[in-house]
Amino acid sequence: MSTLQPNPITPNQGIGVNESKKLKNWPFADPPNVAVFTLRRIFREGKPILHVTHDKDDGSWQFLDGGPADMEDAWIVGLGEVLNLDDTIVELADLPLGWMAWRTTPTSPWQRKPHTIVE
Repeated sequence: MSTLQPNPITPNQGIGVNESKKLKNWPFADPPNVAVFTLRRIFREGKPILHVTHDKDDGSWQFLDGGPADMEDAWIVGLGEVLNLDDTIVELADLPLGWMAWRTTPTSPWQRKPHTIVE
């Protein structure tokens, strides 16, 4: 049985004191250090971010690669770290609560629609 391993984050990793100076205006309503959900394979194996959700129930963000996701691969990182990894994420700063965005390749344009959960 595998357990979820935390991503070792230092206080100024990602968009920190030095990096935030490069951005004149932080584009997201959430701060750079807000915790977001992603996958280990995106940060450690270089898989692209192809699917993003901005959850309606709690406002959380999920940055995924479009493949199957399970708890063994789940990571929690700061939103600033995601933006450092893929600067096209800035295009989703205004993604409303309850919406999702996707693309087929890292260079494809982002598509958007309300996120409906099938139960």
